Amino acid sequence: MRVKIKKEGKLKTYKLIESWSDVTLEKWLQILKLENSNNSTEAIETIVALSNIPKDLIAKIPLSDVCVIMSKITELQKDINNKLEKTFTIDEVEYGMHPNMDVLTLGEYADIENLIKLGIEKHLPELMAILFRPVVARKNDAYTIEAYDGEIDIRAEIMKSMSAEQVQNALVFFWHFGKSVLIALQLFSAEILNQKKEK
Repeated sequence: MRVKIKKEGKLKTYKLIESWSDVTLEKWLQILKLENSNNSTEAIETIVALSNIPKDLIAKIPLSDVCVIMSKITELQKDINNKLEKTFTIDEVEYGMHPNMDVLTLGEYADIENLIKLGIEKHLPELMAILFRPVVARKNDAYTIEAYDGEIDIRAEIMKSMSAEQVQNALVFFWHFGKSVLIALQLFSAEILNQKKEK
């Protein structure tokens, strides 16, 4: 989306995101950090993150125009594509979501559990680095990802370039999966307790 702003008597054109899929995880994290900020700081930093408008110029934009820009950004967030794309490419490397969550390793589960305890919103790149790994084999829609070795620091940096839309869809999927795992674990624990009581 193009935004025209007068600067020093001349009309200049700047770019604002076209859709929520244009927002990277890194930019989304910048916006999430603003939730407890005052309205003017949140507006300025959000526009900085989602456009190429210089920060010093944003403070000079009439408030009515800032409201229009912010409402456009809000509309884009509402138009999010809710379809989870299980693979994507960054820097010519294809990454795939764990193809079978039922066989998460203990190491993967422990690291995910730790990130949740530390505050998932602060550790989204690390969580994505666990859930998405390089695809090492593919046949049609089926694929295999790199084995988990716990080394996620470099991949977490790479995951900052993935789409915020993709992250949100993965979180919804993971939340539903997590709920079903908890129910299964509770049922399994209850079954073991009943077996022990019978013995």
